[in-house]
Amino acid sequence: MPNKILQAIYERRSRRDFTDDPVDMKDLQEIVKAGIWAPSGLNNQPWRFVIVVDPKTRKQLSATTHYSHIVLGAQALIGVFLDADDVYDRVKDQQSAGACIQNMLLAAESLSLGGVWLGQILKNKEQVNQILAIDERYELMAMLALGYPAHRNQKSNRKDLNHFILKLI
Repeated sequence: MPNKILQAIYERRSRRDFTDDPVDMKDLQEIVKAGIWAPSGLNNQPWRFVIVVDPKTRKQLSATTHYSHIVLGAQALIGVFLDADDVYDRVKDQQSAGACIQNMLLAAESLSLGGVWLGQILKNKEQVNQILAIDERYELMAMLALGYPAHRNQKSNRKDLNHFILKLI
């Protein structure tokens, strides 16, 4: 496929199994940089990030989700938060956070990394803030588990395009 953006979109999968190889900090910063280029209402850029590579902290965070095995297996985590001081419209800012997270996952794919968007951890977002020692004004939107994929054999499919289009006017 000649279009690299479409290729990354179509090839990206939720990678849940990782090797033990460490992720370079430059790659993690590049992933965050891709995230901050997502659109946001009034260009308010309400997102903030915590990059976690410390094994002890990853172990603590693993206790906050049913997907602890993924958190423990990942070589890096990125917490994506909304800064309450920069939120002007909650729904729009949550949508912006979703766009930010998708940009980050596509960036990981383009860097030959794998990642998965962990949402179940949101049930314990206050505990996550405590573990990370960050103020409650930062609201967890997702935790990304990242690393080099142990394999790339995940399969996926989508319903036919016509299933989604209600009308063509």
